[in-house]
Amino acid sequence: MDITTPQEALDLIEKRGIKRIKLATTDIDGILRGKYINKEKFKSVLQSGLGFCDVIFGWDSRDELYAKESITGWNDAFPDALGHIDISTCRELPLEKDTILFLVDFQKGGKHKDVCPRTLLKKMIDEAKEMGINFSAAAEFEFFLFNESPKSVREKDYKNLETFTPGMFGYSLLRNSVHSNFYEELLELCEEMDMPIEGLHTETGPGVIEAALYYDKLLKAADKAVLFKTFTKVLAQQNGLMATFMAKWSNKYPGQSGHLHLSAQNSDGKSIFYDQNKKNSISDEMRWFIGGQQKLMPELLAMISPTCNSYTRLIPGFWAPTQATWGVDNRTCALRAITGEAKSQRVEYRVTAADINPYIALSAAVGSGIWGIKNRIEPTKPIDGNAYEQKLEDEFSFPRTLGDAARRLKKSTIAREIFGDVFIDHYAMTREWEESEQLKAITDWQLSRYFEII
Repeated sequence: MDITTPQEALDLIEKRGIKRIKLATTDIDGILRGKYINKEKFKSVLQSGLGFCDVIFGWDSRDELYAKESITGWNDAFPDALGHIDISTCRELPLEKDTILFLVDFQKGGKHKDVCPRTLLKKMIDEAKEMGINFSAAAEFEFFLFNESPKSVREKDYKNLETFTPGMFGYSLLRNSVHSNFYEELLELCEEMDMPIEGLHTETGPGVIEAALYYDKLLKAADKAVLFKTFTKVLAQQNGLMATFMAKWSNKYPGQSGHLHLSAQNSDGKSIFYDQNKKNSISDEMRWFIGGQQKLMPELLAMISPTCNSYTRLIPGFWAPTQATWGVDNRTCALRAITGEAKSQRVEYRVTAADINPYIALSAAVGSGIWGIKNRIEPTKPIDGNAYEQKLEDEFSFPRTLGDAARRLKKSTIAREIFGDVFIDHYAMTREWEESEQLKAITDWQLSRYFEII
């Protein structure tokens, strides 16, 4: 929908007989939190904003409060955070009758603006615009489908789950033809919700699918990525299936990627990454952009690998990088320079998995890149061949755990310069909490290794 003014939104509601409006925003983990409001309430808050209990920034993915209070907590008694509706995000909800959706952020929300993921990305967009740069982006996600329900996976304790399809069968025409009903429903849903899929195919692994979303301006691309993850799950569950976007759900199979493609244009719409007079047509700006991303990737890893599970994917030989490497059309690197024509010249940020918060991950990818342009940071020599077999200097090695990554982020003066002290302190705290929760767990591995023998 092309809604650009409050009046257009109100006219649409009346014309279409819309009875309910769904509002949504993401928490720190990228989980959409929201509610229904009726059209009268919508009219009253359309321009003034509305309150969301600020606990949405103070609890984890299981609704447990972080042990350390920062932006929100018992001391402040959980007041409202003032959110504002972004009219331009108006969406059809084909899976619900007489309902439309809008996204909310906290750009005008006092102290909460500093930890709102969507507002953080807006900050990066504004900084890029001050440099005369406009970014476009596209996300591609891999996700596994199971013949399970939220109830059955809990009853099975997440063990012996039945995958949607058996066996390893990447790019299978057989699988997507046999199950064309689901593929077609997903393609149509994404089209109707203005998050169109450019390519959809099976990946290697039982029941795994990869979807490449069509590119758009940076903020819209992030919105589409967030909505895609949630509504793919909705569609799956309505079809008696479950989708997971974990970075890695089984040690038997490669992890699920969430790669991000980034291109950059000047105010005239021309690519600033393309220079036909340079090797591989890589402009100075593209080279410096890659240089900034490469240098800061280990410091920002907690922003782009945000769960404990993320780090089970970052091991050699499983189609995920282990160092901040880059190369030209090299899929073993963390950064893949995709070259060719000006309109398609871009950087693929390959360290990210499907578990990302798209707003925060894109903020890290863009923020580090524009820092590189500002400071003319030169990358290392591009890697040819298998990046897993080559060792860079220690400064390009990744932290091995989420806790290590969070502590490195917290100490990063450059991260604080780019994203602000409030965000870095709050976000790093949430990631340290996430690891502390994992350390409480008695895992199957521990039981099988120690129960009898030790």
